[in-house]
Amino acid sequence: MSGEDCLAGVRVLDLSQFEAGPSCTEALAWLGAEVVKVENPRSGDPGRMLSPPPEGDAHYFLQYNANKKSIAIDLKSPRGLALVKALAARADVFVENFAPGVIERLGLGPETVRAHNKAIIYAQVKGFGSGSPYERNLAFDMIAQACGGTMSITGEAGGPPLKPGPTLGDTGTGMLLAVSILAALYRRTRTGEGEHLEIAMQDAMLQYIRGAFATLTRTGQPPRRAGAGSVLALNPPMGTYPCKGDGANDYVYVYTSRANPEHWRRLLAVVGREDLTDDPRYATPAARAEHEVEVNEMVAAWTRRHDKHEAMRILGEAGIPAGAVLDPAELLADPSFAARGIVQTMMHPSAGAYKMPAWPVRFSGRPPPVRAAPLLGEHTETVLAEWLGMNETDTRAAERADG
Repeated sequence: MSGEDCLAGVRVLDLSQFEAGPSCTEALAWLGAEVVKVENPRSGDPGRMLSPPPEGDAHYFLQYNANKKSIAIDLKSPRGLALVKALAARADVFVENFAPGVIERLGLGPETVRAHNKAIIYAQVKGFGSGSPYERNLAFDMIAQACGGTMSITGEAGGPPLKPGPTLGDTGTGMLLAVSILAALYRRTRTGEGEHLEIAMQDAMLQYIRGAFATLTRTGQPPRRAGAGSVLALNPPMGTYPCKGDGANDYVYVYTSRANPEHWRRLLAVVGREDLTDDPRYATPAARAEHEVEVNEMVAAWTRRHDKHEAMRILGEAGIPAGAVLDPAELLADPSFAARGIVQTMMHPSAGAYKMPAWPVRFSGRPPPVRAAPLLGEHTETVLAEWLGMNETDTRAAERADG
């Protein structure tokens, strides 16, 4: 069994670009759907040109478009529009994330497409939701994170808000849409009914800050920025502590749960301060919060004597939650990820052997395989032949008309 056969036979027409939509459709492709990316014949997905190498597509594009096919069709030409409508009539899923109003002006809005294919799952990613006062505004990842609350709870206490490093606004939104498409497809097996799905990037961010809402409703106040801590509660020690070495990421995160007093007692034993086990200044989370500076200095004095990997190993073996701060280079070089299939190497016609993260869920012990992101228009003839029954002469004529 393999994850790549879960969605075998599902056809996805992908008109999305950059990251939010492509993250969604890439997830479906990893799970076995036939994802056909419709691109402008001249420039393709704009993501292809984000800091590209001298020859070939940008590495950014390769990351978000593995396992897909590409067809080059001009949506602004009558012939190209007719082809996409014909493909949509045979598709199971249609995904787009153009700027507000663009898909409707192209003549491919949800009402038009669903009128010709009532069973299709028509999915849209927008910056702001229908009915929002900002629904006509443009949005990118950082805009969604600003307006969706994630920045407000990120940063040092007393400092300005910061944008989280992960692209929650883009990939985070795409994952929520992918789950919803799967649910709609499953329901369709029972009812035969299609669906119109719309997700706004701003709206999606609320799903990722539910702990902050819990704090708000408990205290009546917006959560404070907590640095490396938590917006749920202050519970030192919880944060990043410096380790041996002078690298930018030579830190280890140490956490002691409020729900398990043993974490603190175990930590005292590891750092050689068992004498403080019954000290009332540190006996409870509330007491430690009052002495946060002293607690942090105590932990840091120990972590500075160890490199981050050693610190994580010692603390972990003692039953204390701890994690070394690992950067992307360290993660990509870790042989355990490759051995487990979490990181795989795609063989790309222009980029060559290209290592990248795969879909992280293992099916019968291993994630689905990664196949190369497509060259622009690489599968135009194949898709038009297989989906629309067009012969070689017809497909070449279509390419000439839209090239």
